[in-house]
Amino acid sequence: MPEPAPPASLTTAPLTAAAVDDADAATARAAMVARLHAAGHLSPGPVSEALLALPRQALMPQAYVRRSSPDETPPRWDLLDWSVPEDRDELLRVLYSGDSVAVQHDGEPLLGRSRGTRTGGAMTSMSSVMGMTAELLQELDLEPGQRVLDIGTGTAVTAAVACFVSSDARVVTIDIDYHVTSAAAAHLADLGYRPTVVTGDGEAGWLDRAPYDRMLISFAVPRVPRALVEQLAPQGLLLATVGTSSPSWPGLAVITKTAQGRVEGELRAVEFGHRAGWGRDRLFLSAAFRAQMATAEGVTVRGHRLPPPPEARGFWLALDHLRPGLVRNFGAEHLQIGAPECGSWVRMSPNGDGMCSVTAFGPRAIWHEIEQIAARWQAAGEPDAYRIEFYADGKQWAVAGFGRNKLCWPLHDQRPLKGDPR
Repeated sequence: MPEPAPPASLTTAPLTAAAVDDADAATARAAMVARLHAAGHLSPGPVSEALLALPRQALMPQAYVRRSSPDETPPRWDLLDWSVPEDRDELLRVLYSGDSVAVQHDGEPLLGRSRGTRTGGAMTSMSSVMGMTAELLQELDLEPGQRVLDIGTGTAVTAAVACFVSSDARVVTIDIDYHVTSAAAAHLADLGYRPTVVTGDGEAGWLDRAPYDRMLISFAVPRVPRALVEQLAPQGLLLATVGTSSPSWPGLAVITKTAQGRVEGELRAVEFGHRAGWGRDRLFLSAAFRAQMATAEGVTVRGHRLPPPPEARGFWLALDHLRPGLVRNFGAEHLQIGAPECGSWVRMSPNGDGMCSVTAFGPRAIWHEIEQIAARWQAAGEPDAYRIEFYADGKQWAVAGFGRNKLCWPLHDQRPLKGDPR
C-alpha cells in the first residue's frame, strides 16, 4: 500500500474528466445540504462544510437507476455515466436527491464499465440515505488530526468527509470487496486524497494503523465486533448499526472508551439504520405475502389494547431481538407484521376507543409475543436505549432496568434459528 499523500482541498484538487464539477452540480449540492439542514439531519460545522464541498459525481461517476417496478421480476436497471452528456441531468437528480444510490450490480468491477441496461440479479453496493449519513457523521464528532477507521467503504462518502476534516493521512477505509476498494481509491485520488484503502474483513479492523479515535461501520452487525473495540483508542468513539436479519427495527450502538481504557456502550433505538452486508441473512416481505397480510382471512379477536406506537422504538427494538424473525409492512395504513420464515402474520385495526381488533394467521402467536414484550418493556420503564455490557469471555448484553424489571438480551454472533434467544 503506498504511503498517503499530504491532504488536499476538495475545492482545489484536480478532477478527471468524468468527475468535472459544474454550476448545476454545485447548485444541486447546495440544495441537498439545505434540505438536510431543514429536516434536522445536519447542523453547521465540519460535516456540513465537507458535504458542501464534495462533488458526489467524483465518487459516483456511474450509478444505477431502476427502470422496473419494486415487485417486478426480473428487476431492470440502467447504468448512467456522468461523462455522457445525455445522462447528466438524470444522474444529477439521482446523486443529489439525498436517497440511496446504487453503484454495483452482482459484485461487478466498478472501473471500466460500459453504461447500459442490467437485468436480474441484485445491487450489491450503494451509498446510504444522506439524512442518516449526515446524522452519523455528526455523531462521530470528527476533528482535525483524529485517526479514523471507515468500515464498509462503499462509495467512499464517509471516507471523503473524514479526509476533508481529519486529513487523509489519518484515515483508513476498509471493505471486503476488491472492486469497491479499487474504485474508491481511484475516485478519492481524483479529489486529491490518498487515505489507506484496505481490502479485507472490516469487522477485524486494521491493526497496522490502530488505535483509532473514531470508527464508523456502514453495514449492520449482529453485535459489536470485539476486534474493533480493542482497536478503539482511549476517549475514542465507535458507531455501528446493530440488528437482526429483520430490517424493521434497527439499533445504533454508541461505544466509547474512557481515558483509563474502560469500554462503555449504549444501544439506541433509531428509526433508520444500515442494512446487513450483502450475503448475510436478510428477511423481507414479498409482494404476495404483503397481499396476504392485508386481505386474507384469519382468526379475528376484538377487544385488545393498542400496542405501543411506532415512535416507541425502544419497545420494537426489544421485540426484534427477543422475538426475532418479524418484519413490519410500513406501507400499510395500520399495523401489519409477518414472520416470513413460517408464513405467520398479524394485522391490527384500531376501534377508536383505545382498543383494537386483531386478525392472525399461522403457527406463530405474534400478537401474544407483542403483548408479552410490551409488558416487560413497560415494567422496565419504557426505555428508548439500552446499555451494552461487555464481559471478559466476549459476551455482550443489551440491558435496561434493574432487578425483577430488568429487560435484557444477549447480542449473538449469529441469529438463533428459533426460540427465545435468552
